[in-house]
Amino acid sequence: MSEHVELTNPVELSVGGMGGHLFRRSIHLGMSLLPLVFFEYGESLADLVGLTVPQLLSSMVFLLFLLEGLRLGFGITIYGQREYEARQVSALGWGAFGIGLVFLLAPVEAYAWPIILSLSLGDPFLGEMRRRGIGTRNVILSSVAFLFLVWVACWHFFCYTIMAGLFVCAFVRSL
Repeated sequence: MSEHVELTNPVELSVGGMGGHLFRRSIHLGMSLLPLVFFEYGESLADLVGLTVPQLLSSMVFLLFLLEGLRLGFGITIYGQREYEARQVSALGWGAFGIGLVFLLAPVEAYAWPIILSLSLGDPFLGEMRRRGIGTRNVILSSVAFLFLVWVACWHFFCYTIMAGLFVCAFVRSL
């Protein structure tokens, strides 16, 4: 048995061909907005349904498990999924579970943003490089550099936000 994973063309394996592939990529990019929704509206949404934020998140993750189980039980693939996902937990299922865990276990913007952006931006970046036939070494090096920039950008944003907050607190206390 080979230790190498066969590189396949994700467009050929996607339900819907190129359209399905682009839909899948747009789902990934759209996930970049989830931290914004969570941190800006999470509490309001939870209040709307009479739950705490962790209860709402847990309910959503369990609902996704249920839907994924039903999808697997019937062997269904939806537009944009890969054909083999009819027989295994889909990337969408794993991604939703991972994002739910991030919000439950690291509900702090400085942690949640870079983790989720690493998934929502890093996976398509890596996948599109592989799809274009770029060698494994260059894909790895480029992806590491790209993800490093994502984390540095988040650190830069949150460091200055935190520092500005500390400055304002110190200024207000001095009054």
